[in-house]
Amino acid sequence: MTHLFGLSKKTATFAEETVSEVRDWIKDFIDYLQYERNYSRRTTEDYQADLEAFKRFYEATDSSLDWAEMPADIVRQWVVEMMDKGNAATSVRRRLSSLRSFYKFLLRRGLVDKDPVHNMPGPKVEKKLPSYVREKEMDRLIDSDFFGEGYQGVRDRMILLTFYSTGIRLSELVGLNDRDVDLDQMQLKVTGKRNKQRIIPYGDEYGDNLRQYLAERDTFAKQFACDRSLFLDERNGQRIAPAKVRSIVKKYLSMVTTQQRRSPHVLRHTFATAMLNHKADLQSVKELLGHESLSTTEIYTHTTFEQLKEMYNQAHPRAKTKGGNYGNQNSSNPL
Repeated sequence: MTHLFGLSKKTATFAEETVSEVRDWIKDFIDYLQYERNYSRRTTEDYQADLEAFKRFYEATDSSLDWAEMPADIVRQWVVEMMDKGNAATSVRRRLSSLRSFYKFLLRRGLVDKDPVHNMPGPKVEKKLPSYVREKEMDRLIDSDFFGEGYQGVRDRMILLTFYSTGIRLSELVGLNDRDVDLDQMQLKVTGKRNKQRIIPYGDEYGDNLRQYLAERDTFAKQFACDRSLFLDERNGQRIAPAKVRSIVKKYLSMVTTQQRRSPHVLRHTFATAMLNHKADLQSVKELLGHESLSTTEIYTHTTFEQLKEMYNQAHPRAKTKGGNYGNQNSSNPL
């Protein structure tokens, strides 16, 4: 007797067992990332989505395939298909990296004998300079009267000032609690990727504004049963959500800049660029941003160099010759 889709009952049972086994492997890997490597929930969800996307692809390509006997050509076909569908090279490389990490996990546990992703290059990524807001534009925003009265306006300004003064990530700002603020030592304790904590100092202006904000927030919080989150939603007194913060940042940056990207991460870039422009050393900026590698921080040196070139072109009398050319290209004099 044939089973559904033309498979025998025995073959179908084996296929169901294989699917269950694969799901257990993925679950074991996600548990490892979450509980042993301390990856955030959002990161582990991304890993799981990437692995399940590849699983759907190889099952549609050849239902007899499994993780243990995966040809490298199938992985290459997956990469090609993603690029053909218009996925960004960065997204494809991330998914490939998820698959590579998964196979390293399986190899270490003796569940597979080979890694089909080993030494497989991802698509080339065009290097883009990070977007940032110019200092005069940030000054105009922070010193403006764009912000309304009451808790909401004070909070919105404090959120922007926090991003600009510390360079922290969106998730780090949303996760801040009262206990993370040390007013006497003038520093914040920030919990970053993989639950790693770092201490970020701040200056007098930020400290003064922070004290004023806390007084306003404490008055506002009396009407709610609030926890000790640093930033609260004005509607219910609960911890502010990431989407709400993105909306706040986009709203106010739109008032001072016309650049396309207006996100919390742009303010992180803005902080790093401003620090380097004012002679901060690269290692210090790396520590403040919570980067694991100095090479990640070095991208900001390209931004500051672009500013240097722009300033040179505006200031040097020979940066742009009359007529738009350096020298006379049609001159008969070979020297």
